[in-house]
Amino acid sequence: MAATREWERKLGPEAEFLEDPTVARRENVSLIFKLYCLTVMTLVAAAYTIALRYTRTSDKELYFSTTAVCITEVIKLLLSVGILAKETGSLGRFKTSLRENVLGSPKELLKLSVPSLVYAVQNNMAFLALSNLDAAVYQVTYQLKIPCTALCTVLMLNRTLSKLQWISVFMLCGGVTLVQWKPAQATKVMVEQNPLLGFGAIAIAVLCSGFAGVYFEKVLKSSDTSLWVRNIQMYLSGIVVTLVGVYLSDGAEIKEKGFFYGYTYYVWFVIFLASVGGLYTSVVVKYTDNIMKGFSAAAAIVLSTIASVMLFGLQITLTFALGTLLVCISIYFYGLPRQDTTSIQQGETASKERASGV
Repeated sequence: MAATREWERKLGPEAEFLEDPTVARRENVSLIFKLYCLTVMTLVAAAYTIALRYTRTSDKELYFSTTAVCITEVIKLLLSVGILAKETGSLGRFKTSLRENVLGSPKELLKLSVPSLVYAVQNNMAFLALSNLDAAVYQVTYQLKIPCTALCTVLMLNRTLSKLQWISVFMLCGGVTLVQWKPAQATKVMVEQNPLLGFGAIAIAVLCSGFAGVYFEKVLKSSDTSLWVRNIQMYLSGIVVTLVGVYLSDGAEIKEKGFFYGYTYYVWFVIFLASVGGLYTSVVVKYTDNIMKGFSAAAAIVLSTIASVMLFGLQITLTFALGTLLVCISIYFYGLPRQDTTSIQQGETASKERASGV
């Protein structure tokens, strides 16, 4: 009750309209902003897959993927710190926020180290998979993360998906498969590959994506802690985790050749896309949910295929047209009115309090 009065005191006249903090958060985030974030994430995802595949199959000296993942974490940390500084509005509040939520919260850092570790594994598996599989094959198989994420959402967040939503999830997978049915034949890169290793890497990446995404969403939506504070907590852990990975996987070679061995402008472009994409993904998870993030990735696959048509002369087939139609229908079905997913615990707590008359 005291918390409610404190909330009403802060809001003033708006308290009668806004019943709890989660409502305020929803009101402050417009549909246009959500669509903007989803659009940017979609475009970045499409460019990232193509650029990453190119850097792993070029005839130049191959760079260490573990170092690229580590540098990506560093850049995301720096960007998050900058955004938090702007969000707090003053140097004093910025220092206080870091001191209370980062330096003074070892338990929270430990909590966020879980998705840091899992995301590090996922990112390294993506490099391994795209080193051994064609980009189109990778994109098709990787869409198994969508039903995997939906399952994790039901199990970990205690949500219920309607039959129509489940149908739309698997319809999406079928549509993406049809879209990518022929593009594998357009590949002109001839490199030594291990398909079995590539599929194994994708399987691990799918499991990591589903679990880590939903875990991070649960942490984000279970408190009013700033998104950028959460990102800083996660990326600090991520840097430690990826540095350990660098040392264990490529330590000896890095000592001989250097940390930035094989880096080109294209490699830095991949790192830039991964960094920006990671930040926008966290925003999308915060204000929508992980399944919508998966649908955005599917749209990115369609864009990647269209880019292949323009760049490599890929022929538009009937399967492509049918697959695109299925993707569009599935997105429409999933977007129909459903249970709100912008909060987890606070909304339930507020409802119980009102029901009990507290």
